[in-house]
Amino acid sequence: MGKMEMITTTSPRKGVNNVHPTPPPLPAKAPKYGRKGIFMSKRSALTRYNSASSTARDLWDSLFDGGYRADVTIKTDYGGIIYAHANVLGMASPVLRGMLKRAKGFGKKRSISIHGVHQDAVRVFIRFLYSSRYEYEEMKEFMVPLLVLSHAYAVSSLKRVCEQQLEHGLLNLENVVDIFQLSLLCNAPRLTLINHRMILSNFKAVSATEGWKSMRNSHPGLEKELLESVIEEENNQKEKTRKSKERKIYLELFEAMEALVHICRDGCRTIGPHDKDFNQNQTPCKYRTCKGLELLVRHFAGCKLRVPGGCIHCKRMWQLLELHSRLCADSTSCRVPLCSNFKEKVKKQSKKDEIKWKILVKKILRTKRIGGSVSFIASSNSMSS
Repeated sequence: MGKMEMITTTSPRKGVNNVHPTPPPLPAKAPKYGRKGIFMSKRSALTRYNSASSTARDLWDSLFDGGYRADVTIKTDYGGIIYAHANVLGMASPVLRGMLKRAKGFGKKRSISIHGVHQDAVRVFIRFLYSSRYEYEEMKEFMVPLLVLSHAYAVSSLKRVCEQQLEHGLLNLENVVDIFQLSLLCNAPRLTLINHRMILSNFKAVSATEGWKSMRNSHPGLEKELLESVIEEENNQKEKTRKSKERKIYLELFEAMEALVHICRDGCRTIGPHDKDFNQNQTPCKYRTCKGLELLVRHFAGCKLRVPGGCIHCKRMWQLLELHSRLCADSTSCRVPLCSNFKEKVKKQSKKDEIKWKILVKKILRTKRIGGSVSFIASSNSMSS
């Protein structure tokens, strides 16, 4: 009949037409929920957020506590029994779902067993499967068995909760070794890293705990690996300290070069260019090494044993002047004494000394992260040649 809005037929009697009303529209296509009903495999916009109210959680807790129409009996150590619902257990844990499929029982009731942990820990675990709730004191008391159960029965939400609680307060020096071994067994890499760092940072205190002694007897290979890590960490710290001190020296040398140019070019206190008068009320010098360098320059100017090797202070001054000449970009206009003389001396130095000075200059420039931005610094091309 297509898109006709009215259907007209001819009556057996002549001249009489029967007019039928337009049929109502067909109902909309019903949504397909599949075998899982309203709990679809793909998360809808509604299930992206944890919108469960406290009332709903209370209802799930009441269902667990009351055991209304419970069809599963969970047997624990020392004859303990916990009643639960197969649908809840199967939805929360794929491992429990497989156990329920293989479980035997009378009628519709089935029985499974969870052994190896305290009955109260099993009860806290099953309650979490219902409402995702837990008491802090219970979590604190049964942290280790709950972490084991969450891994053994593939309850990732509880596993994340255990890791977070350990990371934010429940992990301490007494249990860090036990939790470290457990995190390796439970495939918890972040928790393993946190434990490993705590052991390395507090090795002396941790190695005196009962957990460490127990690990030494049960897992000597793991103890050996931790000891190797401690030695490696100590070596890394020493290397870090050495590089820090080395960097500090290079920075001080660079600041000394700046202060030397400042003294000879601009003048500071009582030392400076011979053609400049100094104001008595001049502002304090901004160079930290200026005062010490001034004393060294004044000593150098009046020392009777100025020749290299004759005076330790003068020897240091000779080295600073040579270092400046290697950093100076324009020795012809430089006002630092002996700059051009050292430039000529460089040409006659041995290859071994030349390599040594080049390495020092490169390290100073690398530490300061400059590349010829200051007037007395040589260009990067000349330094790399």
